[in-house]
Amino acid sequence: MRGHIFEPGAYEAGSLAGCYWAQTAPDCPDDGPVSGAAKVEFAVIGAGFTGLSAALRLAQGGADVAVLDMHRPGWGASGRNGGFCCVGGASATSGQIRARYGATEAERFHATERAAINHVSTQIERLGLEVDRHSRGELQLAHSPKAFAEMTRDAPDLAKRHGVEASLIAPAELAERGLGAAGMHGALHLDLGFALNPRKLALGLAGAVRAAGGRIHGDSAVLEITQADGYHVLRTTQGEIRAKHLVIATNGYSSDNVPGWLRWRYLPLQSSVLVTRPLSDAEIAAQGWSSDLMAYDSRHLLHYFRLMPDRRMLFGMRGATRWTPNALETHRRETRAHFDAMFPAWRDVEAPHFWSGLLCFSREMVPFVGEMGAGSGVHGAFAYHGNGVAMANWCGDQLARRLLGQASDLPQFFSRTPKRFEMGPWRRAALPLALVRYRVLDRL
Repeated sequence: MRGHIFEPGAYEAGSLAGCYWAQTAPDCPDDGPVSGAAKVEFAVIGAGFTGLSAALRLAQGGADVAVLDMHRPGWGASGRNGGFCCVGGASATSGQIRARYGATEAERFHATERAAINHVSTQIERLGLEVDRHSRGELQLAHSPKAFAEMTRDAPDLAKRHGVEASLIAPAELAERGLGAAGMHGALHLDLGFALNPRKLALGLAGAVRAAGGRIHGDSAVLEITQADGYHVLRTTQGEIRAKHLVIATNGYSSDNVPGWLRWRYLPLQSSVLVTRPLSDAEIAAQGWSSDLMAYDSRHLLHYFRLMPDRRMLFGMRGATRWTPNALETHRRETRAHFDAMFPAWRDVEAPHFWSGLLCFSREMVPFVGEMGAGSGVHGAFAYHGNGVAMANWCGDQLARRLLGQASDLPQFFSRTPKRFEMGPWRRAALPLALVRYRVLDRL
């Protein structure tokens, strides 16, 4: 589609090939592609966590809502991420948020991080979803002695900030805790969050939207948005929908021209994941990683990983900047090399599943939730910086509350119009330079 800034392959249905989650849950029924002309009160573009959570709240509130996606529900980042429901959503640090927006807003943001996790947990329970949930909290592993010293310094503030236990694990204790990963120098366990199968969550939300009376139109890419007679007119390949209110929930799969307000205000970045075959008890013992905690390391270009309930190991990392067959193959080899370095006992374990997806940054490195242009009637939410399982669900729900005239609990700075990236249509060209910088920092 005109306006996408990655290679076309990133947006094709086949980009989901190799994704382990796709074999765990079949596509859910939907209402088919948009056909002919129709009118609706609310149209939502994007059938991922943000769009589905917004649509669910709207439908449950009695609104007439239709969700459109260029492929199927859960096809994008929501159905192919690492499945970490944890604190996060901003790449800006707590100190940066405090300095920019004030102490009260920083505290509201941290409350939002916790509320987002609780919201997903409540969704799962209320809807009766089976999402392969596991892991009590999250674990950050120090990739250097300096990083562990920083964890030790920050642990009391982190515990106070979130009101939960933040436990340090000394380097000598890692092995006895079943946290045997090469090159690690201690860890910090935060008793907040959990892991899950993201596709099962996304498809469960999609089913709930339809059960509440909403419609979901897969294979309905929106090619153009115009205005006519007080309606937003969404043109697809096979028809059009006219909507009184419009919600944009496309995140890393956004386009610079749908709507034009988004132009240069978002930046996608690739993240890739491999999943091994099921590991035997002997293989798990040989490596010494038996914990089911969702984990990540302290690098800027972090690795994230977890031993799943079916005893497969999931391992993800960032660093690719092109979506071509050769580039993807190169990044697959790089990801495997990083996996082998961290878990050398599993060097010969097959990893039949490998895939990539697009996460999303804003210029200020914080999420956006609000109106896309004063008085436009177009609202949206995006930019979760690689931590969207909790935050995207929460933001979609909170946005819908606002549209229904209900109170919301979002920090005020979420509604600030994001700045445009300086390099405009060429902003992606800056990614390789940024990655080089982060790789250097990770070695210091």
